[in-house]
Amino acid sequence: MKKSFATVVFDRKHKIQERGYGKVEVLVMLTRQIKKYITIKECTESEWKRYRNSVELEHELETYNSIVVRMQNLGVGMTIEVFNSMIGADTKKAEDRKVKKMLLSPTGFIEFIKDQMSKERLAKGTLIRRQVAIKALERYGRLCSFPELTPKNVKGFDDFLREEDPSRTDQSLNNYHKVVRKYCRLAHEYDYIPKNPYKHPLCHFERGESKEREALEEFEIEKIKNAKGLTGGEEHARDIFLFSVYTGLAYCDNQAFDFATMTEKLEDGHYIDGERIKNGRKFFTPILPPAMAILEKYDYNLPKMSIENLNKFLHMLESRAGLRKPLTSHVARHTFATLMLNHDIPFASIARMLGHKNIRTTQIYAKILKKSVAHHSEVMTDIINQQNAAPVITWESTSTSSFTYC
Repeated sequence: MKKSFATVVFDRKHKIQERGYGKVEVLVMLTRQIKKYITIKECTESEWKRYRNSVELEHELETYNSIVVRMQNLGVGMTIEVFNSMIGADTKKAEDRKVKKMLLSPTGFIEFIKDQMSKERLAKGTLIRRQVAIKALERYGRLCSFPELTPKNVKGFDDFLREEDPSRTDQSLNNYHKVVRKYCRLAHEYDYIPKNPYKHPLCHFERGESKEREALEEFEIEKIKNAKGLTGGEEHARDIFLFSVYTGLAYCDNQAFDFATMTEKLEDGHYIDGERIKNGRKFFTPILPPAMAILEKYDYNLPKMSIENLNKFLHMLESRAGLRKPLTSHVARHTFATLMLNHDIPFASIARMLGHKNIRTTQIYAKILKKSVAHHSEVMTDIINQQNAAPVITWESTSTSSFTYC
């Protein structure tokens, strides 16, 4: 009988009662004394009952068992270090089998998206949007596998979304396509598909116009500052909101802000030198005096609040401050960009403050306020008036080529 050096163990540390799931591990016996545990996955008890006799687990055991046999045949030391060095080549073979299985699977493209997402550092909102797109793909049912990634099926997906909910706008549809387009591009880069279907003329869809963002004007910010009769939750929400108004931080970066580790002092001011949680991009933004005052109020530790509670309290604050514009956490970031723009801060600097890769993204955030238009209109009017008041020079065609002032 062929000796096996690899066996499977489930919930070795008896954590399933506490956590609801346990680890599936392979126990590799190199010698009687030297053994190694390799974690395969985590699953519930019912999932384990289905997985324990699976072909996938059988392949795992065969892979590790063959490595031990090879070590014995080669006469190398039966140590964990040698085992780890030899496992690399076999892991590649296992990965190749996994890829082949995925490429042939009727839901391979969906599996690919989920696998890629698990490797990305996604913000909660981004994760939710991608999960919504995956569910739409599953409902459509004709873009679930790699062979189905054709221009005709992508166009069919667009038609399906429009028929499923006629109220969807081009901009809303673009949010679905943005997810699918990203992973079609990756699948093409990995050579899983011969062509990216979104490169076909049939799949050039209108992106739609973004809704104009409602930034606050300075007198409205003052109303928020001076709002009376606030509850504790409303006051915390106001201060979190105002801190973003004067720094440009998005909600997640606001809540992750740590004064001790993320600030730098230059001359007379403090700056936040950070990295955006959403996409990892660097930003460098000033802590303006009103933001510094908020930090001092809370001993340099901003209040913590869930996004749901923050937006709920901000809506209450709207009526307290007598505002007609809706307040959300994202309005603060728009307001910061607009304030900077209307105080003649260059787009390139604003992009650096917000952590934008290019200025085009910043232009979406920055809305020109009416008073700024009026101000620049007055400047142009003054210039034109000065030009009209200046003497006009005319030339007379004479033999002496003289000119006169009129």
